[in-house]
Amino acid sequence: MIFRQLFEPISSTYTYLLGCPETGQAVLIDPVLPTWQRDLEEVKRLGLKLAYTLDTHIHADHITSARKLKQEAGSRIAHPAVDDLPCTDQPLREGVPLVVGSLRIDPLFTPGHTDGHHAYRLGERLFTGDALLIDACGRTDFQNGDAQALYQSVRGKLFALPDETLVYPAHDYEGRRISSVGQEKTRNPRLGGDRTLEDFVKLMGELNLAYPKFIDYAVPGNRECGVCPPGVPDHLQQYCDQIGESRQG
Repeated sequence: MIFRQLFEPISSTYTYLLGCPETGQAVLIDPVLPTWQRDLEEVKRLGLKLAYTLDTHIHADHITSARKLKQEAGSRIAHPAVDDLPCTDQPLREGVPLVVGSLRIDPLFTPGHTDGHHAYRLGERLFTGDALLIDACGRTDFQNGDAQALYQSVRGKLFALPDETLVYPAHDYEGRRISSVGQEKTRNPRLGGDRTLEDFVKLMGELNLAYPKFIDYAVPGNRECGVCPPGVPDHLQQYCDQIGESRQG
């Protein structure tokens, strides 16, 4: 398998490029609008053709480039079926793998951060979206988030995978790139060790986090698979810009 981990610095988002060397087909997980050109150039540089984009959930902190990439590269938009987005070409459901050449991607329904969140497993790699981050987890106070559901998704489903399973999150704000199920089970300060459900619900309820600055534009834009809505203020336009000039990691 061909694999690349790409970074978008405005929202600190990781985008994952997966390629099948036999068929030349590629998949992008959680692509971000400002870096659509970079991502497509990387796909082409590797001699691949983009077949699908996959988003783990309806994001609140950036706009997906799924629609733009479909326009430019003819790729199909795959998204969790539970969100019922009219712009989806391939609805994804747990128990029904997405097969792209030699790649088998298994959706895992992991609600809690949002009510439609999915992680994706590809062999020994686990793309956890915002459900499980390195030494952290996504917040649960918007988009029908639910701390109890997130606890059950992570501890009951993701932590049930083999310890050596590699964890690739959708974000990291400290420059970290990879973890493992075993590491997160042991040392994740929110969900690891002997953390009880009651403790976790209390912890998440007391975070007192600021209202997400881009959510009012990102959620409606992502419900259309990547449209930057009108009225975005100047200081947030960097989340929508399509010029691909942001720093690449």
